[in-house]
Amino acid sequence: MPQTRSPAVPVVPAGLSIGHAGDAAIASGVTALVFAEPATAAVAMLGGAPGGRDTALLAPEMTVEQVDALLLSGGSAFGLDAAGGAMAALAASGRGFPVGAIRVPIVPQAILFDLLNGGNKAWDNPPPYWEWGRQAVLQAGSATHEGSVGAGLGATLANLKGGFGIASARTRTGLAIQAFIAVNAIGVATIGETGRFWAAPYEQGAEFGGRGWPSPLPADALALRIKGHAAEPATTIGAVVTDARLTKAQAHRLALMAHDGLARAIRPAHAAMDGDTLFAAATGREALADPLRDLTELGMLAADCVARAIARGVYHARALPFPETLPDWQTRFGGQTSA
Repeated sequence: MPQTRSPAVPVVPAGLSIGHAGDAAIASGVTALVFAEPATAAVAMLGGAPGGRDTALLAPEMTVEQVDALLLSGGSAFGLDAAGGAMAALAASGRGFPVGAIRVPIVPQAILFDLLNGGNKAWDNPPPYWEWGRQAVLQAGSATHEGSVGAGLGATLANLKGGFGIASARTRTGLAIQAFIAVNAIGVATIGETGRFWAAPYEQGAEFGGRGWPSPLPADALALRIKGHAAEPATTIGAVVTDARLTKAQAHRLALMAHDGLARAIRPAHAAMDGDTLFAAATGREALADPLRDLTELGMLAADCVARAIARGVYHARALPFPETLPDWQTRFGGQTSA
């Protein structure tokens, strides 16, 4: 019988492809999750300052049931242009919600704030996000790049470079769940000055260093550490994707449960200037044998995967190539022993 634990090396699930686009000099980018067939989707926004596009249509009571793609983007509100480029690429391939002879691609989007990370934001008009959205869709495939890519290219935390992370698991009956997270938190993902991750209890093998928790916890482990001051925007965004067959209401419950992983892996989470947003999508390839039990297990594992993906995104990130930027985890802590 399939196990709930999964290999540390991520694999893109069937029916999904991932594409990244961006510019290292600008220090921002876009990630597209493109579904081979429309997927049932929902969203949960628990941060105090979310930014998104077409998120309202994902409410359970709204008419549209499925999406063609999900988009994660840097650039704050400028990044909302990316969905237009993604829609253009999808429309060119015949994708979209049918309205008479017209098809309108459904591409909900979440954005994060990466405008103060040292990159050159004095772009010529128009901003680059529309084109990056298009390129992310066109380049979507089976590659599982992590760290400083796509929406995670310009991401940061209070003390380290952030990034894009992936983690997966399976339920006891074989249903797949996978998390895709761009980690751009107002706080921290590590414990004090130890370099160990708050997500350590959920680690599979040594997927983000295998160092576990410090024992005892350092005296300052629970101290508040945030970017600059509480008014600086942040935001961790992402999606959990399952091969299960879910309704929109069930997908919404999955998105809500997945946020538990964000709270486990980042301190603090869901703050006033966070836009913490998680999508949940279901490709519908596998039926639920026991709807309540299966959904509960999927939600539990989704939260675990979100926590792991957050740590992986930070673990694989690389510092931005500008003066006085934040170090990456490997430079700051990679050479330390496991004492």
